[in-house]
Amino acid sequence: MSQPPDVETINESIYDHPKYYDLVFGADCAAEVSFIQACGEQWMDRPPKRLFEPACGTGRLIHSLAKKGYQVDGLDLNPKAVTFCNDRLRRHGFHESAFVGDMADFSVPWKCDLAFNTINSFRHLCSEREARGHLQCLGKVVRPGGLYLLGVHLTPTAVEPSETESWSARRGHLSINTHMWTEDRNTKTRLERFGIRFDVHRPTGSVRIVDELVLRSYTPKQMNRLIASAECWEAIATYDFGYDMTDPIDVDATTEDVVYILRRKK
Repeated sequence: MSQPPDVETINESIYDHPKYYDLVFGADCAAEVSFIQACGEQWMDRPPKRLFEPACGTGRLIHSLAKKGYQVDGLDLNPKAVTFCNDRLRRHGFHESAFVGDMADFSVPWKCDLAFNTINSFRHLCSEREARGHLQCLGKVVRPGGLYLLGVHLTPTAVEPSETESWSARRGHLSINTHMWTEDRNTKTRLERFGIRFDVHRPTGSVRIVDELVLRSYTPKQMNRLIASAECWEAIATYDFGYDMTDPIDVDATTEDVVYILRRKK
């Protein structure tokens, strides 16, 4: 891994740098928000009012949805991300509604109409027990007839999976180049290890943040089996990460990026 001279490298969790994380993963925010709204309109028999995001991170989506008049709540395991999220909500006059919690095992005293987890965070749940627990916890939170929009990067079985991804983001004088690469795929344990780095460029200097992500893998069949095992959800539609409501997809052995539209059984 090449490195420019005189650039400090720190090995830390990318989630402990919410300002940078928010910029890196914020490019599709408008498209995701429009997609969430459109799913509520198309696939529910009542307008959703209360929305919930497990693994909300910095809250870029719940903040945008709050601005559109929805009541929003978020859960995340990282306290720094939750603080960042609540600070932003407070600055813009909204209730601080994010809380620290484990998305595999949580409970809340309220119900929501629609939940969403659109950018692969679900795969941080590294066992079948945790993944099923997550779906069952959400089944207790989402009202019957409500939706869970679950975005997952599947492992294709008919083609070679993608191994690297790079992109850039800029906000004012801050720019970040991001690179992800596969370090290991274990088909027996279904755990995949990915390297990720942020090359952060600021007027005061540059820094490289390096981290490793451990994610559980899913083939289309494994994902279908998991959804069925939770017993409270039915898959009613699938889309890719282009978030085009006019272009649903059929998931097959070549598919990678999928958003499952799950409806809470009545």
